[in-house]
Amino acid sequence: MTRPMTRRSTLVAALALGLSTAAPAFAEGTIRLVEQFGISYLPFHVIRDQDLLVKHGKTRGVEVSPEWARLSGGAATNDALLSGSVDIVAAGVGPLLTIWDRTKGAQNVRGIVAGAQFPFALVTNNPDVKTIADFGPDDRIAVPSVGVSVQARTLQFAAAKAWGKDQFDRLDQLTVSLPHPDATQALLSGSGTISAHFSNSPFQQLALADDSIHQVLDSYEVYGGPTTSIIIYTTEAFRNDNPKTYGAFVDAYTEAADWIAANPEEAADTYIRVTDSKLDRDFILSILTDPRFSFDTTPRNTEALALFLNDVGALKNRPASWKDYFFDTVHDRPGS
Repeated sequence: MTRPMTRRSTLVAALALGLSTAAPAFAEGTIRLVEQFGISYLPFHVIRDQDLLVKHGKTRGVEVSPEWARLSGGAATNDALLSGSVDIVAAGVGPLLTIWDRTKGAQNVRGIVAGAQFPFALVTNNPDVKTIADFGPDDRIAVPSVGVSVQARTLQFAAAKAWGKDQFDRLDQLTVSLPHPDATQALLSGSGTISAHFSNSPFQQLALADDSIHQVLDSYEVYGGPTTSIIIYTTEAFRNDNPKTYGAFVDAYTEAADWIAANPEEAADTYIRVTDSKLDRDFILSILTDPRFSFDTTPRNTEALALFLNDVGALKNRPASWKDYFFDTVHDRPGS
């Protein structure tokens, strides 16, 4: 049964109001999930559309009752998780590393599975900007969460490569927090609110379809190859206290990811239906069939960012490997 995002629960209303009161513990079967904007969260749409949590809950002997919400930016999703308002969130590698470091020895937040692997692009309407070195004091670069989101951290990584690690935050003063839909609209309007946007799909493709917009770089260039961009994560308490529900989620996410890979046309229809998107079906399909884009649940090339953030002092804890910030759900895989 389809559950469109317009059918909000009490939880979602609370999140929209910015409430952060810790919620009471729930019994097995209750699961509150948060996604963000973009096609990289498509497995969540498939899970909701096909009732996969209910299906896999029955297999494990538990009646699962999911509640869904949408927020923008890793800072907001991390706040919701730590407040006890939600159980599982989807966000970039940067927000996961931030909250893993912050909660190590306490809530012990870790990744469950990798969520998506795709290049996210830094795009601009400033014709004078060819590289990040060309950004000036009047430029403004939109990211989902200043200093936290994977886009913000990747910009820091790129700055360190260009000017040295001691200047990793050189461009931070130019960044502003904006949800991807709002940033795309502002960039295309030429209003001057922003002049660049570190984006994601489908928003970067929409922007680049306009002749006034060009790409400065993308994340694959920064990290030297394909990299996990989205991670699904939770607290140690939720995992330990709800083993059947946790297992049902892992099964559901894995099935959704595999189904998208095998059925890109139907997956495009799901994205349009669940998000009420007005985008052209062929446009969505072109993204899903791009060989650089996948919903591989194995972490890929995440250690580079983790070690960099420790090197520059953004993380206090230095992981020995990617397995430090993932639960053992995926430890048997050849991740990185």
